[in-house]
Amino acid sequence: MQLLHTCDELRRWCRPAGDLRATPLHFVPTMGALHQGHRRLIERASASLSPSGPLPRVLVSVFVNPLQFGPGEDFERYPRDPSADGTLASAAGATALFAPAVEELFPGGDAELTRVLPPPALLQGLCARTRVGHFEGVATVVARLLALVQPDRLLLGEKDWQQLVILRRIVADLALPVRVQGCATWRESDGLAASSRNRYLSKMERGQAAGLPAALAIGRRAWQSGERDPARLERLVQAELEQADLAVEYVEMVEALRLRPLDSSALPQGPLLLAAAVRCGPSRLIDHLLLMNRPPIVAIDGPAGAGKSTVTRDLARRLGLIYLDTGAMYRAVTWWVLRHGANPAVAAEVEPLLEGLELSLDLEAGGDQQVRVNGHDVSQAIRHPDVTAQVSQVAAHGCVREALTQQQRALGARGRLVAEGRDIGTAVFPDADLKVFLTATVAERARRRAQDLEQRGFAVPSLAELETLITERDRQDSTREVAPLLQAEDAVELITDGLAIEEVITTLVDLFRERIPEEAWPAPENGAAA
Repeated sequence: MQLLHTCDELRRWCRPAGDLRATPLHFVPTMGALHQGHRRLIERASASLSPSGPLPRVLVSVFVNPLQFGPGEDFERYPRDPSADGTLASAAGATALFAPAVEELFPGGDAELTRVLPPPALLQGLCARTRVGHFEGVATVVARLLALVQPDRLLLGEKDWQQLVILRRIVADLALPVRVQGCATWRESDGLAASSRNRYLSKMERGQAAGLPAALAIGRRAWQSGERDPARLERLVQAELEQADLAVEYVEMVEALRLRPLDSSALPQGPLLLAAAVRCGPSRLIDHLLLMNRPPIVAIDGPAGAGKSTVTRDLARRLGLIYLDTGAMYRAVTWWVLRHGANPAVAAEVEPLLEGLELSLDLEAGGDQQVRVNGHDVSQAIRHPDVTAQVSQVAAHGCVREALTQQQRALGARGRLVAEGRDIGTAVFPDADLKVFLTATVAERARRRAQDLEQRGFAVPSLAELETLITERDRQDSTREVAPLLQAEDAVELITDGLAIEEVITTLVDLFRERIPEEAWPAPENGAAA
């Protein structure tokens, strides 16, 4: 591990010559006094983002930032142990450690300092209410470090949740070319969140501090038992903290992503934050819960041939979600219609065939999807070109869409799924936590379709013919009267031309984690749904 002290040394290390220039650079900023939570962040930073991806270079910074300490706070006595920090960072996988002096980062002193001001809306409550100027100091130093390092990925702990929300917003507002990745809080065996300030605690105070996660755990159990009133949850947690003889600074419940106060009469969809700050001996301790009304739903829409099925199946596995292949459901109905010799374009001939129709989607042991119609495996049959040519007409019938949408919504009421199709985010799951419009150019989709047909042993038309067929299907899907193909207003458009499947999946995971923290929905350790 290389040790860097000056900005010139840092710049040279961050911008190497040769092959290293193409290696991803991941950055973990800290104030030192590194603990097991930092170790976990560095380990996460040093891991490849995909099974076949390159190992990144990892930079850890150690800088006790005077800007984020207020009058009377512990800047002077904040624990500093450079030797131990270097040992832990190196063992965890850091490639370099940047440990500058204050004068190196802020050479002109306070009078010459350009400051970064977070949005006032994010500073109305939680820690910002009492730590005036703290997040301005955090934002200023992190923006300075990002300008120097120019990393591909910035890794931050979810423990300092308000800080994470603010830094994500600053990165977005300033259009900084870095992906912010939040990582779940590392905890001791009794639930206490790792913190450099824990080392201030005496043995007795350390035992008392465990009352903070214990009080929040009681709040979680109340939530799981159906309590939805924010004020009652706050009072419950505060009473438990006071019973543990902890000096309560605040207990607050807000929208997790925007830090807005809650209206108990209509809780918003998405993660909610129940946070607390207490004093225990010489230490100020913070912790929180991230709560959800239901498990997450991801809606992925887009035209035919955009690669939705391939990436959605793997995304579901990585996030521990159930894969709902709505396209396969419509293909199965089309196959059923064709098998009975009905005209796919005539609703009156299609509708009677829906009565008693049973569709099931399952995963085989090898991970491939199995589609059954009334107990018969039709997984390969529904990929026949004849089905592909007619599915858009069948899907346009209101009776078909109503029947399948009801089945899909019934599954969605329980959450914990990712679904792909043409109108998932607009018609089926308009309250999905993440909506993505996955698309590609017609030429790219024709190339993929030709490759798929060849792999399945079907005759392959010319690329020009495939482009014509895809263009016509796009026209049919986007102009049909019932639930046309349309990008939802709040969907993220992702164009997949030139992207490998792993790159698309990594982007989707990042988008998901911007909305659903790891602490609210942990990914399965083995990457497979439980």
